[in-house]
Amino acid sequence: MLLRRLKEYSERLADLPPMLYAESPVRYIIELEQSGRFLGMVDTADPSSPGTRRGQRRLVPQVQKTSGIRPLLLADKADYVLGHTAPQQTSERTGACHRAFVSLIDRCAETSEEPSVMAIQRFLSDDPLAILDAQEDFDPGGTITFRVEGVFPVDLPSVQSFWAAENPPSERVMQCVVCGQEKPVLERLQAKIKGVPGGQTSGTSIISANADAFTSYGLKASLISPTCGDCGERFTKAANWLLASEANSIRIGGIASIFWTREETGFDLLTFINDPQPAQVRDLIGSLRTGSRTPEIDDTPFYATSLSGSGGRAVVRDWLDTTVGQVQRNLAAWFQRQEVVTGLGEPHVPLGIKALAFATVREPRDLATPTPRALLRGAMSGTPLPWDLLFQAVRRNRAERRVTRPRAALIKLVLLSQLREHEEDYMVQLHADNHDPAYLCGRLMAVLENAQLAAMPGVNTTIVDRFYGTASTAPASVFSRLLKGVQPHLAKLQRDNRGAYIAIQTRIEEILSGLPGDRGFPRILSLQEQGMFALGYYHQRAQHSAQRREAAERRRQREAE
Repeated sequence: MLLRRLKEYSERLADLPPMLYAESPVRYIIELEQSGRFLGMVDTADPSSPGTRRGQRRLVPQVQKTSGIRPLLLADKADYVLGHTAPQQTSERTGACHRAFVSLIDRCAETSEEPSVMAIQRFLSDDPLAILDAQEDFDPGGTITFRVEGVFPVDLPSVQSFWAAENPPSERVMQCVVCGQEKPVLERLQAKIKGVPGGQTSGTSIISANADAFTSYGLKASLISPTCGDCGERFTKAANWLLASEANSIRIGGIASIFWTREETGFDLLTFINDPQPAQVRDLIGSLRTGSRTPEIDDTPFYATSLSGSGGRAVVRDWLDTTVGQVQRNLAAWFQRQEVVTGLGEPHVPLGIKALAFATVREPRDLATPTPRALLRGAMSGTPLPWDLLFQAVRRNRAERRVTRPRAALIKLVLLSQLREHEEDYMVQLHADNHDPAYLCGRLMAVLENAQLAAMPGVNTTIVDRFYGTASTAPASVFSRLLKGVQPHLAKLQRDNRGAYIAIQTRIEEILSGLPGDRGFPRILSLQEQGMFALGYYHQRAQHSAQRREAAERRRQREAE
């Protein structure tokens, strides 16, 4: 199904590369006259630019090479084009490579009758290796092509047609899994998918088997999923186009996700998942609440897949076949579930996939592939997020001894995607009526920290720095001690800042009264309860910040009066 949808998408692309052509860096251009006389060799590499470090990118013939000798038409490395012996090759093999290249040029010149190809034929019949005598820092691994009086023969339609005819599918006729027709099928896909994280720089194959464990019914290589030449070219080039499109792909944590619609709708998924704007998100949620529909957009098929590389093979991590309307409804619910006030108690600002994913690790390079995959699938399909994401978030809280806004949003997102029985505005900010013991313990931790900071401004190590890990997993083992330790702080506040003392003491009593009298503090918190602890701590701290901000604003207003 994935390959069929990619082939369908290729039919919308007007600028697909010719058959068996792909974009690749070309390091050297040999300049010739129409007579075949050598004019010079241009080095196109520009070390200052990543895109041209290995040469200017051009569409050139491409096939999947093996260990055998197989020249590429008019654009290959020095051993094929010039007969220059590479350090890792023997002179015998280099000679065979060059002869095969010259023979290919001869056939192309005879078939196409192009004067520029004949010029290259005459140049190669002399001593092409002599042109390297004047070259400094020549790279034998760089691709070489030709330009004859301003024309690149490799771009000529007759040359492109010759190359396609020179590399037909195998003689084996089978039913193509994409188009369903009985046709000659490819023993190996010739085109490769470029830009898949973890894959080879030369590209990856989406259909390939090189071991008995992967073969089926005696079929090997690409025959395990027989594909005709046209379909193989089209779905590979469509995938490459989508991977190269900034509007249709996102790369994060070892995976590349691509998405597209059957027809153009104007729906910009990338903005929602990568850089969501508050106004756009409000409109999206508003459309969900009103139930408004635009059938010509909502019913349009939507497709998405996530890819990662394993050596020379592309691994399909996920596949989604739905509609634009369903994706919009899922995204609206996704953004509602992640709503949480900022650490300063200000209104929620929607978070993108990367912010949520990177909240689970110390550094972006530590991000595991399943994390962004699960987040992307949850956002687009509405499926519950795995509990492992909650585990990663609470583990990071313990390691950093703090709860960030992205982690609070992720924790809430996981909990609500799994439970799904709460109202829309549940747990956006401090929920005073929530008597969950774990949530109350988190709130109490924040209140005790606030008492310490109020009594000892500028303290280097707070109780959260010392006890967050234990308090968030085994509250009963530490909270009695913390309550005893806060008494000197409360006594100081009672003496020096009675208003703060009354507010904090009242809050402590309120929270303690909500805990079960017969059990007190829980002995052990489950993973879900650890998430609730983190939310309680985060919400209480955010309320403290909001109250301080409001008090400062009231003071400014009084002074202004």
